[in-house]
Parts: sequence; C-alpha cells; structure tokens
Amino acid sequence: MEPIWYLYILRCKDNTLYTGITTRVEERLKAHSSGKGAKYTRGRDPLELVYQERCGTHSQALKRELAVKALSREEKERLIAGE
Repeated sequence: MEPIWYLYILRCKDNTLYTGITTRVEERLKAHSSGKGAKYTRGRDPLELVYQERCGTHSQALKRELAVKALSREEKERLIAGE
C-alpha cells in the first residue's frame, strides 16, 4: 500500500512561499527548520506551515505541486486563505 502524499506551503520569514510534497508534513517542517530541508528554505526561518492538502498518490501530489507552483502569488494567498 502506497503512503498518502500531501502538498504543503510554508511561509518564510521574508514572506516568500515555499511549496513542496511529502508523506509526513510535520517531520518535513522540522527538517526544513533544522536546515536539512530544501536549499531554498535554509536561512529563511522561522518557517510557518500555512497550508496542507491531501493528494493521495505520489503522482497526484507531483501534479498538484506543479499546478500550485504555476499559480501567481495572489492565487496562492487565496488558496491559503481557503477561498
């Protein structure tokens, strides 16, 4: 049985947004916060988890990640706000 994948968005201290996928959101946030996550988030802490979405399979999560990364900043903020 394949694990359930999630899309997540982090807000960095410089107010930029980072989008990623994982099977364990809280563990991934800890990795980012400790400098062991994506290169982009290093030195941009504190990080805040502002959005997560259950995607199902790895393939579905990858497709959703690409779609969210293609959104404008305004569209991402509306997604985070639940609009």
